[in-house]
Amino acid sequence: MAALHEASPRRDKPLVTVNCGAIPENLLESELFGHAKGAFTGAHVARQGRVAAAEGGTLFLDEIGDMPLALQVKLLRLLQQREYSPVGEDRARKCDIRVVAATHRDLEAEVAAGRFREDLYYRLEVVHVALPPLRERGSDVELLARHFFRLAVARSGRGDLLGISPEALAALQAHDWPGNIRALENVIERAVLLSIGPFVELHDLPPKVRGHVPSPGPAVVLPDDGFDLRAHLEAYESSLICKALDRTGWNKARAAELLGINRTTLVEMVKRKRLVG
Repeated sequence: MAALHEASPRRDKPLVTVNCGAIPENLLESELFGHAKGAFTGAHVARQGRVAAAEGGTLFLDEIGDMPLALQVKLLRLLQQREYSPVGEDRARKCDIRVVAATHRDLEAEVAAGRFREDLYYRLEVVHVALPPLRERGSDVELLARHFFRLAVARSGRGDLLGISPEALAALQAHDWPGNIRALENVIERAVLLSIGPFVELHDLPPKVRGHVPSPGPAVVLPDDGFDLRAHLEAYESSLICKALDRTGWNKARAAELLGINRTTLVEMVKRKRLVG
């Protein structure tokens, strides 16, 4: 949604989001349109709603399929006449906003069942964007996983984590994600909190996700006389850094994004390891 707003002529104006399924029915109208002082018990002062807050910009109505029928009539007026009335006011207020709506429900089925107004459905369906489930967008899983990894690292302060291991990524890509993007984000956040580092590993993922990992390749053979673990890890880390740099034409900012680390960290590692292109 943010990408749509940023790409629009309204990008310099507010983007306001309302989850229609998360706000109690008796509060949703006031939340959307605002209310006058004394409009109901507890309304000690007048309050503007989300529509007014989005003036000139974009109002995103998430889970619009959960909006009560009585409120759908008032939303239809907003879309058709570009006006609304706060709760407790008689006069209409004009507005200039773009409305974008989303839902997980089949609105055509909801219309047939009498739970969604047919006129509102056709008023909303000006431009229809169908977003396939995550299981049908396998190539997006890695991009989203790395994005959520960076967010989770920033929130948790886990600067010691360098990224997600190839085995963990393979499991994430093989999972069917019935909970879609929200489920992926939660799994990554959990893994970041539980991982001992330096990478999020397969065992950091929930069992239901690990269970979808493809069959492992040949087992690693430990030589009888042992080997230098630190040297092998250092070499593996250097190999990943070089691959990321080669893929991005030695653009360190983009390579750092691929590796899930800060650009300054990557620069320091390149200098320490004396890597050259």
